[in-house]
Amino acid sequence: MAPNSSPIVVSLGGNALLPDRSGGSIEQQFRVTETSMTEVVRLLRLGQRVVLTHGNGPIVGNILIRNEAAASIVPPTPLYICGADSQGGIGLMAQQVLRNLLRQADLALEVATVVTQVVVDPSDPGFQHPSKPIGPFYSEAEARALERDRGWTVIEDCGRGWRRVVPSPDPLRIVEIASIRALIDAGHVVIAAGGGGVPVVESSPGIYRGVEAVIDKDLASVVLARAVGAHRLVIVTSVDRVALDYNTPRQCELETLTVDDAWRYLEAGQFPAGSMGPKILGAIRFLEGGGEEVLITSPAKLGEAFAGRAGTRIVR
Repeated sequence: MAPNSSPIVVSLGGNALLPDRSGGSIEQQFRVTETSMTEVVRLLRLGQRVVLTHGNGPIVGNILIRNEAAASIVPPTPLYICGADSQGGIGLMAQQVLRNLLRQADLALEVATVVTQVVVDPSDPGFQHPSKPIGPFYSEAEARALERDRGWTVIEDCGRGWRRVVPSPDPLRIVEIASIRALIDAGHVVIAAGGGGVPVVESSPGIYRGVEAVIDKDLASVVLARAVGAHRLVIVTSVDRVALDYNTPRQCELETLTVDDAWRYLEAGQFPAGSMGPKILGAIRFLEGGGEEVLITSPAKLGEAFAGRAGTRIVR
């Protein structure tokens, strides 16, 4: 079957790559990745052109923990370098597993990971109001000492302990987009903008530097999807369908949402900032920017969702 002209961007949440969001061993991570990549192969068999992106929690958190544990032996690396490390490591797992599955399926497709820089605005309000928790938990005394000694912003995180929070600015554009497009045009499966991409600012025309921030991967996926001309964005997460009154006796799963519905439920607080909120906001941005459809589902239901038997569709 000839490939469709417009690629699909598939954004894989942490649960699509990591066991129980715990990180697990490398062997466990490979097994979970294989399950998700098996579903991606089914899409490729249908002639779909696929661009993949992914989350990086808690892997980047584990890298930060290693930073802390080894600080007396080797100099710690900045947060944006940790993000790049996670893109490379997760990308390797995904591309190796996917390439092996493609060969077993007798599909002659190449897979490439692009370590991706994403431009943010240095005047973005997110820099004045850090909000994204990262890294390990601390006691209040430890957190306050780190706040004093390193200039961190720390918060108490839902009764679980104290954590560092960093800025989460809006993504504007992708530095490596020409390379990504060239790979897509050559017929390759591309993995890009992992973990939201490495946040950078443009200090002068064409000159970039990394900044201490974390970009929301669902919002970065929208920027990626627009830049490659995708008409459909697929967000793979931990639930089969979006639901109202989630995890309560009144829970109601949704098969279809319009943008107006999504705005209304988002403003009513149905989709919290720490879970479904960024996914719904990303869906709205994608559709308002000209996209045709957003599909939200779990890794196991991806194939069924494409056949119209699972998932939540968000349309204009």
